[in-house]
Amino acid sequence: MLSLWRALLAFVAVAVVCALALRGLVSLLLEVRARRSARVAGEGPPAVLRSRVWARRVVLALALAGLLCSAYAHWVEPDWLAVERVSVPLRGLPPGAPAVRLALLSDTHSEPEAHLERELPGALAGLAPDLIVFAGDALNAPGGLPVFRALLTELVRLAPTYVVRGNWDVWYFGGLDLFGGTGAIELRGERAQRLVVRGVELHLAGFAVQEGWEARALEANEPLVAALLDGAPEGSVRVLVHHYPEVAALGARRGADLALSGDTHGGQVWLPLLGELVRLSRFGRYFTAGLHRLDGGHLYVNRGLGVEGGAAPRVRFLCRPELTLIELTPAP
Repeated sequence: MLSLWRALLAFVAVAVVCALALRGLVSLLLEVRARRSARVAGEGPPAVLRSRVWARRVVLALALAGLLCSAYAHWVEPDWLAVERVSVPLRGLPPGAPAVRLALLSDTHSEPEAHLERELPGALAGLAPDLIVFAGDALNAPGGLPVFRALLTELVRLAPTYVVRGNWDVWYFGGLDLFGGTGAIELRGERAQRLVVRGVELHLAGFAVQEGWEARALEANEPLVAALLDGAPEGSVRVLVHHYPEVAALGARRGADLALSGDTHGGQVWLPLLGELVRLSRFGRYFTAGLHRLDGGHLYVNRGLGVEGGAAPRVRFLCRPELTLIELTPAP
């Protein structure tokens, strides 16, 4: 569930910052005027007046800092791509095997105007991935479809690209052809894809967010995960992709060496002392962004590239959009 108290706290904080900025500015102007009047009259400003001026200055400085942070969160950070590099040692890789380079991206939430979609192909080309995985949530609006499809077409030219549908893709844009004609391969939960990358056998599986309220129970996803993973041969590297981290984590506990997900946006806004502004948990357990070592394998949660759609403000703060390069290496 969404941490509504955090969203309310953020709204109140912004309102307070704006009010303090206005009040501080007005008060400071009045105090400066009083000082000038005292100086004209040949009187020195009293100590109380001087302390008030400094207090007003401090409050005004803090309020202006808050406004600058808000401007940065809206105009700068959403378009400032961060490339995260992670090494994941796997028991399924034989000693001496070369590293397999897997690029993970998620939550583009594409809109009619391109943002990071322009930068991504160049950034990915520099990483030289062996395969690319998109973990869902393609659009914020139907008008973003050409932008997303153009991006996906560019990615396929760089490396084999595999995709799953997220909740926005299923709930709001189920009637749109998101991936057709791009060359990307959609993982539909039918069977695992057998890949041989740098001489390493990989079994890549995934499925879309399920429709209906009953499918929002974690138990409803367990048979789907089991069916995909149980058939993979021993000794191969098994990778499961799902938009929700909690469902992907089921795969890691069921035998997947690596589970990949998105959905949370890393909270999208990170506040000192408070952490993530919004902690998105579909099934009762929250996974922060990044790498998690679980009992059966590894889970990686990507912070996503876009921002929440609808009426949500287009902001990121201390939570830059993420492109991840995961290097799969033999376990020591």
